[in-house]
Amino acid sequence: MSFLQILWFILIAVLWSGFLFLEGYDFGVGMQFAFNARNQKDRQALYEAIGPNWDANEVWLLTAGGATFAAFPYWYASLFSGFYLLLFIVLMALIYRGVSFEFREHMPTIQGTQLWERLIAISSFIAPFFLGMIFTAMVSGMPMDAKGNISAEFFDYVTPFTLVGGVAVALMSYVHGLNYTRLRIDGDLRVRALTQLKVLYPLLLAGEALFAVLLFFYTDFLQTKTLWTLLILVAIVGTTVFGWYLAIGKTKEGVPFVLSGLTLVEVVVLLFVGMFPRVMVATDPLHSLKIINASSSPYTLKVMTVVVLTALPITLAYQIWSFWVFRKRIVADKVVE
Repeated sequence: MSFLQILWFILIAVLWSGFLFLEGYDFGVGMQFAFNARNQKDRQALYEAIGPNWDANEVWLLTAGGATFAAFPYWYASLFSGFYLLLFIVLMALIYRGVSFEFREHMPTIQGTQLWERLIAISSFIAPFFLGMIFTAMVSGMPMDAKGNISAEFFDYVTPFTLVGGVAVALMSYVHGLNYTRLRIDGDLRVRALTQLKVLYPLLLAGEALFAVLLFFYTDFLQTKTLWTLLILVAIVGTTVFGWYLAIGKTKEGVPFVLSGLTLVEVVVLLFVGMFPRVMVATDPLHSLKIINASSSPYTLKVMTVVVLTALPITLAYQIWSFWVFRKRIVADKVVE
């Protein structure tokens, strides 16, 4: 493997990490339209908390997909064909979610507004749930031939491991969203978010323990990457416990928010470290797709590296500036419905 091949494998992991950190709290806030908001002022406050940035956060997903297509075309072909239906569900959830944010603003009746708000909550759950299923199925091994063609059936995608993975990512996103609500919104929403966190953090820890057990049975991570897998699992539990302690026992909201986002990032790191040097894990180890034979030509990777080193700092600077401009805390009781 060349340096550029490894670099782009890492960069794609970084893009997925950025997406889940940023869009994860968007998903969590979206789910709160159903599970935390009590009235239209609450829902409007939730919308205003993510309104300036949610669509920019989704760019990380588009970039991750585009980078995979350009840097690892064989990985892209195998993943997007083998997981077509699950990815289609994720795409539809993201489309309906984006449409719902806009349409709720233009409904002439309260019933129409609430319909789109329910769709925001549903789609905000569906997207992270199925992304979690996709990633856990991808690393647990799929029936592939030597050319990377996947011939999977229903129970290759739907297993206890993938279901726990889907629930875990959705629950992590919801906890991340609750921490964001406490960081950005004043009023009863903030109080209810803390009440829910007191219940959900223990559930999240139990889910992480179950995920670690299933990881042993459904992947080869603990056999091939024992030390790294154990260290990352400890880090996942550690950031969850520390975030729980700070969220419940302290008044500052920023650190728990960062820690809940880091938990999502650590899940991505766990999956990518466990896969390495593979990009798709096959039930027959001889058919697993590896970095060395899934990537584009050295010239393509070189050009892409120049482009990303130019564009990424600009993108990061813009997003940081945007968060700074809209940093002011929202008071739910004072928003205009």
